[in-house]
Amino acid sequence: MYICQQRQEWFHDFARSEREDPLPFVGSIALTENVESAAARIRTALGFDIEERRRLPTWTTDALRRFIEQADAVGVLVMVSGVVRNNNRRKLDPDEFRGFALADELAPLVFVNGADSKSAQMFTLAHELAHIWLGQSALSDVRPASSPSNEVEIWCNRIAAELLVPLEAVRQEYRARAALHDKTSRLARQFKVSTLVVLRRIRDAGGLTREQFPQAYEEELDRLGAIEKGSGGDFYLTQAARLGKRFARAIVRSTLEGQTSFTEAFRLLGFKKMATFRRLKSASGPSESQATLSEGMTC
Repeated sequence: MYICQQRQEWFHDFARSEREDPLPFVGSIALTENVESAAARIRTALGFDIEERRRLPTWTTDALRRFIEQADAVGVLVMVSGVVRNNNRRKLDPDEFRGFALADELAPLVFVNGADSKSAQMFTLAHELAHIWLGQSALSDVRPASSPSNEVEIWCNRIAAELLVPLEAVRQEYRARAALHDKTSRLARQFKVSTLVVLRRIRDAGGLTREQFPQAYEEELDRLGAIEKGSGGDFYLTQAARLGKRFARAIVRSTLEGQTSFTEAFRLLGFKKMATFRRLKSASGPSESQATLSEGMTC
């Protein structure tokens, strides 16, 4: 968390130097607000459209990637990594934490544990974004089936579930006579979320009792664990994903313009090689000052 706090502090100062306005959504929602209306406000701000998700090719990687892009676009620094700094030998344990949120009006930051399943990451991102809209920082161990005692965590879990899978939509699409596995799989493909999230929403809609839900959840968790154990992807191994594209673009630009030293940039980025910096520059998207980096530049 410490390096993320340092990155957030750097970006806060960068945004202030650029005279950027405070982001209006940070702290714009209160615990007393109706969950459905609060989730709808977040969904609208992000452009998190159900119809768009239905058209995405896959219901895990593509949907998660798009969700991250939408949060990045409104001003949230989203960082995803499954390792400590850049050390691939030091894995982050999802059982210890799944993510955290650092609220800030200029540099709100969300970290998602990339060692978790992509399905779980989707819920974690939604949960941490709820913290940002609430204006509160938090370290979270969240999952769709969790029943936290903390009022804020309960609220954020409910917001995350409603944001990803609106309850009214579940009621409209739910087919009571179908087998449970068929129902969850169909709704998961439709909403492009985990079957675990769908199970929770089926319970919320009255399709599962509170006694039936824990067993159904554990059975589905075991099934997904067997499927995803060997899966992965280059997307989460890239520096751009670990750092967040919004942060990466900003620090590349600031460094190329001479406002940030290469020494400071490399410290915050977590590497020491100019070749890695060049690759990050390309992976993080276009920058106004990319053309100024010459092939012979050294730090």
